[in-house]
Amino acid sequence: MQSRLLLLGVPGGFGDVASRRVLLLLRQVVRGRPGGDRQRLEVRLMHASAGVTDSGDTVNIGDVSYKLKTPKNPELVPQNYISESPAQSIVQHLRWIMQKDLLGQDIFLIGPPGPLRRSVAMQYLELTKREVEYIALSRDTTETDLKQRREIRAGTAFYIDQCAVRAATEGRTLVLEGLEKAERNVLPVLNNLLENREMQLEDGRFLMSAERYDKLLQDHTKEELDAWKIVRVSEHFRVIALGLPVPRYPGNPLDPPLRSRFQARDIYFLPFRDQLNLLYSVGANVSAEKVSQLLSFAITLCSQESSALGLPDFPLDSLPAAVQILDSFPMMSIEHAIQLMYPYTILLGHEGKMAVEGVLKRFELHGSGNSMLPKDIVRVERMTDSHGSQAHVTIRVAGKEVTIKVQAGTRAVNQPVASDRFIQTPSHKQLLAEMMQSHMVKDICLIGGKGCGKTVIAKNFADILGYNIEPIMLYQDMTARDLLQQRYTLPNGDTAWRSSPLVNAAREGKLVLLDGIHRVNAGTLAVLQRLIHDRELSLYDGSRLLREDRYLSLKQGLQLTDEQLQDRSIFPIHPSFRIIALAEPPVVGSATQQWLGPEFLTMFFFHRMKPLVKTEEIQVIQEMVPNVPQDALEKLLSVTHKLRETQDPTAQSLAASLSTRQLLRIARRLSQYPNENLHDAITKACLSRFLPSLARSALEKNLADAAIDISPGDSLEPELESYKCEIVSGSLRIGAVIAPVYNAQEKMKVPDVLFYDNVQHMVVMEDMLKDFLLGEHLLLVGNQGVGKNKIMDRFLHLLNRPREYIQLHRDTTVQTLTLQPSVKDGLIVYEDSPLVKAVKMGHILVVDEADKAPTNVTCILKTLVENGEMILADGRRIVAHAANVDGRENVIVIHPDFRMVVLANRPGFPFLGNDFFGTLGDIFSCHAIDNPKPHSELEMLKQYGPNVPEPILQKLVAAFGELRSLADQGIINYPYSTREVVNIVKHLQKFPNEGLSSVVRNVFDFDSYNSDMREILTNTMHKYGIPIGAKPTNVHLAKELPLPEQTFMGYWITGQAGNGMPKILCPVETSHIDVKGPVLANIEEYPIERHEARFLNFTEEYTSWRFPLDEVNLICDVAVSHENGEHTLYVAACNPISLYFMNLTGKSGFLVDFFDIFPRMISGSWRPFVTIAPLGSPLRGQVVLHEEQSNVILLLDTASRAVRHLILPVEESVSKKSSWWNKEGGETYRMCKEFSHKNWLVFYKQTGDTLIVLDVLEGRTHTISLPINLKTVFLVAEDKWLLVENKTNQKYLLTKPAHIGSEDIGACQLYMLKEELPSTGFGVTQETEFCIPHKVSSEQLSSENLSSAVGQKIASPNRILSDENSYATVVVGFPDLMSPSEVYSWKRASSLEKRNVTNTGIYGGKRTNVTPRHRNCVTLTHTNQVVRILPAGEVPLKDIFPKGVTPPQTAGYIEVTDLQAKKLRYIPVPSAESLSPYTAWISAVSDTDALLAEWDKSGIVTVDMGGRVRLWETGLERLQQSLMEWRNMIGQDSDRPLQLPMDSELQNS
Repeated sequence: MQSRLLLLGVPGGFGDVASRRVLLLLRQVVRGRPGGDRQRLEVRLMHASAGVTDSGDTVNIGDVSYKLKTPKNPELVPQNYISESPAQSIVQHLRWIMQKDLLGQDIFLIGPPGPLRRSVAMQYLELTKREVEYIALSRDTTETDLKQRREIRAGTAFYIDQCAVRAATEGRTLVLEGLEKAERNVLPVLNNLLENREMQLEDGRFLMSAERYDKLLQDHTKEELDAWKIVRVSEHFRVIALGLPVPRYPGNPLDPPLRSRFQARDIYFLPFRDQLNLLYSVGANVSAEKVSQLLSFAITLCSQESSALGLPDFPLDSLPAAVQILDSFPMMSIEHAIQLMYPYTILLGHEGKMAVEGVLKRFELHGSGNSMLPKDIVRVERMTDSHGSQAHVTIRVAGKEVTIKVQAGTRAVNQPVASDRFIQTPSHKQLLAEMMQSHMVKDICLIGGKGCGKTVIAKNFADILGYNIEPIMLYQDMTARDLLQQRYTLPNGDTAWRSSPLVNAAREGKLVLLDGIHRVNAGTLAVLQRLIHDRELSLYDGSRLLREDRYLSLKQGLQLTDEQLQDRSIFPIHPSFRIIALAEPPVVGSATQQWLGPEFLTMFFFHRMKPLVKTEEIQVIQEMVPNVPQDALEKLLSVTHKLRETQDPTAQSLAASLSTRQLLRIARRLSQYPNENLHDAITKACLSRFLPSLARSALEKNLADAAIDISPGDSLEPELESYKCEIVSGSLRIGAVIAPVYNAQEKMKVPDVLFYDNVQHMVVMEDMLKDFLLGEHLLLVGNQGVGKNKIMDRFLHLLNRPREYIQLHRDTTVQTLTLQPSVKDGLIVYEDSPLVKAVKMGHILVVDEADKAPTNVTCILKTLVENGEMILADGRRIVAHAANVDGRENVIVIHPDFRMVVLANRPGFPFLGNDFFGTLGDIFSCHAIDNPKPHSELEMLKQYGPNVPEPILQKLVAAFGELRSLADQGIINYPYSTREVVNIVKHLQKFPNEGLSSVVRNVFDFDSYNSDMREILTNTMHKYGIPIGAKPTNVHLAKELPLPEQTFMGYWITGQAGNGMPKILCPVETSHIDVKGPVLANIEEYPIERHEARFLNFTEEYTSWRFPLDEVNLICDVAVSHENGEHTLYVAACNPISLYFMNLTGKSGFLVDFFDIFPRMISGSWRPFVTIAPLGSPLRGQVVLHEEQSNVILLLDTASRAVRHLILPVEESVSKKSSWWNKEGGETYRMCKEFSHKNWLVFYKQTGDTLIVLDVLEGRTHTISLPINLKTVFLVAEDKWLLVENKTNQKYLLTKPAHIGSEDIGACQLYMLKEELPSTGFGVTQETEFCIPHKVSSEQLSSENLSSAVGQKIASPNRILSDENSYATVVVGFPDLMSPSEVYSWKRASSLEKRNVTNTGIYGGKRTNVTPRHRNCVTLTHTNQVVRILPAGEVPLKDIFPKGVTPPQTAGYIEVTDLQAKKLRYIPVPSAESLSPYTAWISAVSDTDALLAEWDKSGIVTVDMGGRVRLWETGLERLQQSLMEWRNMIGQDSDRPLQLPMDSELQNS
């Protein structure tokens, strides 16, 4: 049905209003076309006959007529809503509303978001001269906002009627907007009022329908009804509800009882023709085709198909504003105008963007180019002739200059030149010009990432137009009251309403910055819709703000003054008032962070602030920070832009931490401290210490690609000396940074804390001091218990700065953060919170547990830190400079010394806090606080527990270090901190008798009910030797067996001139070594994972770890060097030849592979065999490797990685290339290394007749020619060597000058050694077979040990040896005394090698009958012990294990022959975890699966064929001491019964 609005009448009524209606009427009459196939509606305004006072004019819409009433409060009638030519569809809606009005029914106007529904309702109310009570519902609306609110006047509480009650009693129309925003079960309070026009009020009154009231009035007087508190509801009372259809739009669905009381009407967007006419009338300069394309595009996006794709509705209501811009800038592309209204590039995901671009192409709107975009603002001129504040702004677009008229602020306008704080780049200029276009017609929303400069741009925009800015920080739990008006009490106790800064700004014509509009709840923001769309606002105290033209129209129509209107609580909104909303980009697909919905789209024009391009960012940084190092800046920006441009979400999250704001901070720091490491600055800004491993590795990779390296000193811990902090003559020095000490007025607020200096915390404090001097606010992030508060308090103590402390929690609100309300003399007074005190006094505000408060609360700190502005709950305002006061009252100026330090736990599980760093990290200078490194932690614990044994502290540090690394890997949840270790140490210090294993339970009992966690904790504690769960009785030392009685074996007689045994002189030749090389070897480092062995039982085994041995690799030699109390283990392996070495107390092992250096394996049957000899000082760290078959000698320097080939003068026979590798039993060269620590070695060929002495330090060899063929050589002293002749096994003693190579070279002397048996008494000597010693000590037993061993007090040179027939043999007097040496032996029952035992390998194959190279025997002269490893077949298993017990699988048994206690012990060595398949080769190395070397004076080290290294303590004294320490760790008194003193005992005492 086509319709027209026709208003008929005569002048009268309200003067200008009536005449305007007549004009409208005439215009409609002229335009109307008679006829047509549909019935046409006319709206007529009929003038009442003269003399009738209570009836007014009549309005006819078609066949429906309504009789106007004279309003009691004409100022409550809507003004200026009806347009000059209302659209046909609008008239249809008005007719329907009039019908329902006449029926007395309440109506519900439903439709898509936008101001149209409200506009239709207001047009109807304006047409029918109805007074309106308007309320915008939000999630904060309560029953009191609808019915009655209590107010205090003159000390008495009154109920003040609210909108619903006022409307019902006064006969007004109640407009409820946003029903879907109200919380469920709030609106049902209106149900009875809607249905029966009845309501019970809080003050005891009862609202009753007009019909029933009038009936009662027939029987009772009005006074009686008043006494009964019955109030009549006017028959003219109506309700118009405005809402969105839910579920299509978000919100609460209508309650069925409420819904059934309304009549609904769908107010959809205007039809195409009506919209088109409207747009034509707005944009006269825009081509009709353009307008038509734009409208077609918009309507397509509002279609059902588009919503099925998930596209939000296009804001059709914004089209007139966009066409107005196009009208002023006809050359501008439509695509750009669409982006202003519908920023689909940031609003939609990939599919949505493709869909929108498809529609753009269909209407030929796509790709119209950037040339038509505005370039910059040329000039700004204030208009002098206008009554308001307006300016002419000239913008350059496509080479032309276009001047537009815009609203301006009250201050002087600025030319768009760079201010001191604002650097203009091309993109900034363009953005400001685009914002100026939008400013002409609508409010602006500026969208950009954190720290990209939104606030700066908005401030610059305000400066250009002379605006005063009102920054308002929005937060998530902000209520509608916080936005509009808040309750407060007057000094006399009365309640009153205080307008918010937003409302004041609207009246004063300021530019409001709504910062963080993406955080605020959409239901709360709905209260601003009417302000933004219509520039009207209804406040809680009943006052109304009107758009200026409506205000003037009302003022003119009612002939009232401003004061009279203000008495009626009606105020104008300043025409210059504008809103700029600042927001972060919506997260596509996120339920919570996709804040940009259809409703929001109707409110603003949107501008995207993209991150600066690299050249612009460099320009900004260089101009802001002039002396920043150029190369560092280049690297910094290249890595930042690489992260920003990538599509990887992990990298993009890192880029968010490197905002322009953060880059400026890094640049300021680099300019002040040019030697600063850029790697540290970036990892600090990203807080990389707490990033997930994937993000951290992505960051490290990007930094490495940009050639940003870790500083070389990072891995090493600096000395505490270089980081001492000291205060000298009023200056504090921490490390290299010096700062003045503050002169504090309030000394009692300066913290003083127990603090033990350690390097790591000093480094952090130096870093903090640098930022502090640069004027930054600090953020300290770390796990619990790492010392954040301690560091902070120590830092402030050193600087002598007073502290204000505030601790946040879940229920912290913005109000409690700023003010603390209390009641004094019956009045609510607000006391300053520590934050306000710190701001006033210039103290340091320490905000603790910042991550526990909701981020929407803590984000108000942003305005304080960034802009130096904040509004307090009592109406006071904090401002940055005294210049900003401008004579305003209630202003607090920030003290120049004020600074904020925020402490927070790291984001993520298990801290259960909010991501403070993610929300606000980039406005602070961030410092990651970690647990101290092991060395620092140990030093600190020593100060907490000076009497706690250091090994216990070391175990604690190591165990907790491992637990922290498990937490970092995500294997366990709880990050164990230094605080826990300190508490354990304090306990041990105070109660030293309590065992460590029971005290650590103080920390770990939290996890005692989680079996998985308990297992990890127990394993970790056991790994580091903390015996959790052990009992003091769990001592499992090897069983002691008696040592057989010693036997006097006779004498060793050295040849002397007197007895006819001649000495033979052996010539010596000296030559220089031929050295080839050096070649650099590749040394790999790998971590060592130690496992303490005594975690549950006390055994001889001390600790163990494993080398990363290849499965085919074979261990062939083990050696330990002893230098300055440090023991370094060297392990040689063959197949391929490699060397493993490590410090026995270190945490890392090293591997050198010689596969490329040793001669190639020419034939498969060659089995190389390498022995090693570590050298001593000054060649410490160098080791000689000798391959026994090829006689290759290599010298490896482990420090410089250099490998040199040492070539000795070789006998003639070898130089002939004999094919030694093909002979199974080829010639073998041996190395004697007893004195390798003195840097000389002896080499000989088995069956050869020369000895070669290699002096590595001097680089010379001495070749000694012998008259005998050698079998083996023992260096029993530096100048005396024991030689064994081949075949005969005859022993010889070779003596040589102490220093070969001196002036008189001299020859070496060879003496035959005669072994004489004790006489049998008959002059008959027994025949004996010579046996070859397996090992002869090169040191003698001490007098005590010798006396103890042979059972008689004796002091004499001696040597201890071992062979196959004896456990041990002591030769007294050898080798120094020339007199016969007595030989005492402890004989075995049967010889080791004669026993016919078949020892099978691990794979069950029989081992070949080859004499193994290694005898596996060491002599420990300090403990009087001979220790060797034997295969199981050589061990008396029946004596060791009880009957019926199966002996375990072992790699061998350690046989300890103790000459002190005269005992034998057999300690099983556990089987190797893996074994090379070359069993025959292993047999050639050793008859057991483990090799042996001396560890220190009272212990040995074994290395099995699987690469497992074990340290064993064999000395009895050492074992006793270790057992005592072990029992102390368990605690001696853990099982002792305790007793409580009874009352009587207490009294007696």
